[in-house]
Amino acid sequence: MASMASTTSTSAVPPPAGKREGDISDSFASLSGLNSTPLPDHYRQLKLFLVADRDEATFVASWQRLLAELRTENEIIARLGPDVIPSIRYSHLDEDITTHKEDLHKRGVAIVRSVIPETEARAYKDMVEAYVARNKDKTRGFPPENPQVYELYWSAAQLAARGHPNLVDTQKKLMGLWHADPLAPIDLAQPTTYADRLRIRLPGDARFALGPHQDGGSVERWEPQGYGLGKVYDPVFAGKWEDYDAWDAGHRATAVCDLHSGLGACSVFRAFQGWMSISHVGPRQGTLLVYPLAKLATVYTLMRPFFKPVKPAAVADKNFLDADNWVFTGGAAMTSDLQGATPGHGQEFPDGPEGSLHPHLELARTMVHVPQVKPGDYVVWHCDGIHAVDKVHNGTSDSSVLYIPVCPLTEVNARYLVRQREAFLTGLPGPDFPGGPGESAHDERPTSDAVQGDTQRRGMGLEPFEAGLDASSGAKGITALANSILGFEGK
Repeated sequence: MASMASTTSTSAVPPPAGKREGDISDSFASLSGLNSTPLPDHYRQLKLFLVADRDEATFVASWQRLLAELRTENEIIARLGPDVIPSIRYSHLDEDITTHKEDLHKRGVAIVRSVIPETEARAYKDMVEAYVARNKDKTRGFPPENPQVYELYWSAAQLAARGHPNLVDTQKKLMGLWHADPLAPIDLAQPTTYADRLRIRLPGDARFALGPHQDGGSVERWEPQGYGLGKVYDPVFAGKWEDYDAWDAGHRATAVCDLHSGLGACSVFRAFQGWMSISHVGPRQGTLLVYPLAKLATVYTLMRPFFKPVKPAAVADKNFLDADNWVFTGGAAMTSDLQGATPGHGQEFPDGPEGSLHPHLELARTMVHVPQVKPGDYVVWHCDGIHAVDKVHNGTSDSSVLYIPVCPLTEVNARYLVRQREAFLTGLPGPDFPGGPGESAHDERPTSDAVQGDTQRRGMGLEPFEAGLDASSGAKGITALANSILGFEGK
């Protein structure tokens, strides 16, 4: 089996992206202090293009059906709260995924319990803290005066968690919730590693107050050269949102979700975002909140810029959300507004001068906390899922997680893996993230020898991928292409 040593490079590897230094706040307009300004006229023209030659009555009727569905589903979420989130046991992974499949598809979020033994997962936090202590003056974080989210990607704890056999097994099973045409260039049975940050949020923190948002770009969801390349959302813009399949991975394999090179803007296809808990944490203790309607959240986000209220909230009062109070803004009335979208940043769902920019989601009462978790529990959510963190950590102990998403093998992901592999070998931040020296001079930074096992080394791009015997033609094709991209062709 061909492999790569810790000092090996390849001529196929481009130089590091060279992004400026920064931290997690740079990924979001709200955290970075960016003032809200109207989008360029290009986006008005883009909106006109998206609904050109569409039947307006069909589009409006689609919107009205969506609002009716949201009203019903929001009531259910508000009533159930955290109980709406499916909980799966790692010890019964296949059985529980099958049992909860309908809920998983609808909610787009889950807790997988006890993926890593509790003592082992808690030890990861001790390892991280020791690593930070040894490299205190070299480690960046947000906020800089009292870090809660560290610009760390290559600590021994992160490598161990990402490559843990139980976690890799869980990722493979979760990818089975997605589907793709057999000819689509994607392998949902082979996870790739995406090196992300970690959080150790301390009691009382109110700086890391990240409101409701979607990752994976913002304006890219409307742009033809973004998600439009994969025709991901075409049914929504055709006025047939019910036909949109939020779990079709084939279309997403060719989409581009970062057209503007944002700091921390993810450029790969993450089937799920996720984190591994390395502490005990519950609601209002600095944890995650989600809007548990994966499909409807995305559909509403996409359609909202084409409608405006007849009467503002202050005037319409209790009738503000009624379909009759919302009209289509086409033709000369079209604006460049894409509420909450800022190029180079994540899609946010903030309040504006007249209230929520996405009022029908009723996020004030539908963003629900993830239930109590312990070290070793793995929380995942759909890549389009709206999520947030507690504005204030009101707990008495740290809220600590390792961010670890679920990424299938695609061409985009393989090309990223080449650059990420070089970053790993040199100790620099991953290509999507803020630049600078990273951990290149950190004491006791692990080498590639710390990545053990064939599956784990493949995920890091250190050994060739191998498609299963029953893999589709598309999966076999992308495996061959990925190995060529990674420099393993003919090995």
